[in-house]
Amino acid sequence: MVLTFLNLVVLSGILVGLTEGAIRAVREKYTGDVIITAPREKQFIENSPRVIRTIESFPEIESYTARYTEGGTAEANYKTPGRETDISEKVATTFAGIDPIKEDQTTGLSNLLIEGTYLEADDFDQVMVGALLLKRFLDFESELFLTLEDVYVGSKIRVNIGDVTREVTVKGILKSKVDEIDRRIFFSDKQFRTLVGREDFNVDEISMKVVSGVDPVTVKEGLIASGIKGFATVQTYEDAQPKFLKDIQQTFRLLGNIVSSLGLVVASITIFIVIFINAITRRKFIGILKGIGINGQAIEFSYIFQSFLYAVVGSTIGITITYTILVPFFQKYPINFPFSDGILVAPPLEVGISAVLLIITTIIAGYIPSRMIIRKNTLDSILGR
Repeated sequence: MVLTFLNLVVLSGILVGLTEGAIRAVREKYTGDVIITAPREKQFIENSPRVIRTIESFPEIESYTARYTEGGTAEANYKTPGRETDISEKVATTFAGIDPIKEDQTTGLSNLLIEGTYLEADDFDQVMVGALLLKRFLDFESELFLTLEDVYVGSKIRVNIGDVTREVTVKGILKSKVDEIDRRIFFSDKQFRTLVGREDFNVDEISMKVVSGVDPVTVKEGLIASGIKGFATVQTYEDAQPKFLKDIQQTFRLLGNIVSSLGLVVASITIFIVIFINAITRRKFIGILKGIGINGQAIEFSYIFQSFLYAVVGSTIGITITYTILVPFFQKYPINFPFSDGILVAPPLEVGISAVLLIITTIIAGYIPSRMIIRKNTLDSILGR
């Protein structure tokens, strides 16, 4: 029963946790709890300084980071003779200008470094590169997914942003399993503003982390009420989730429910066999009990109670193992899936429903064989016929 309960909860919880880990990563490392972006018809957030002042006036907001973003291309090995036209050495990417200190306070960007060192505010012509832009961090090749070869910390790459071409040095390499980070190149915002001509300080994204215990929806509604909706789009981390991620989460939840249903079937068959064998081997004693006047329903109830006891004790032990061992373990040591760090998702309500379903299924499975044996003729049961 313990293993059956864990099968109901853990397997489906890991399937859901696979996408939950990806959602959590996007929230913690990119969008924050609330994110402000430019409206579709605008190139950037107009009146950004005013928007930022509004954000700073909210005590519910613990920290924020403002980013400048522009599309462009990056080239590697452009000084190597004969490789000037090598398509694989030029990739399209998004460049981001960040305040290194505020970005780290909000998203912990420095913790994502796998090589090199973190940017500083006064770093010029130095960048951090996302791992998905580099061939050595991928285990596949595709003409539709171009990457840079032979790029390491200290390597020179050439970036092209609009009409601006610049040679920069790779200071660090980031890996996060979040595409918005792993497919970007990061500059210090002081230099990036000059490169893209943003001396008006109008930014493209503002990610915010709210104070613990504060509902991000409340902060979102407060920002909209403050009048910044005309300049920008305000979303919670849930609003900003890509649709494909929501679809995958629903698909895995459905798969988890299917697997759990099969687990219930296995549990019911197991209990049926256990109770049936138990009753059939004691058929003679059951006949004697009936012969001396014990009510058949009382005997049935004893076997139903036995099934109930198995289910309750098994579920109780399973719940204890889930919340005291498994959930903390996977929180501390998430499963290293290719596109996320998978955790174990075990909402109390869903776990409780699983326990109730297991108990009900077990009771029914215990009732059927006990009823079959009790209905036997008393004399035949005593004589073993």
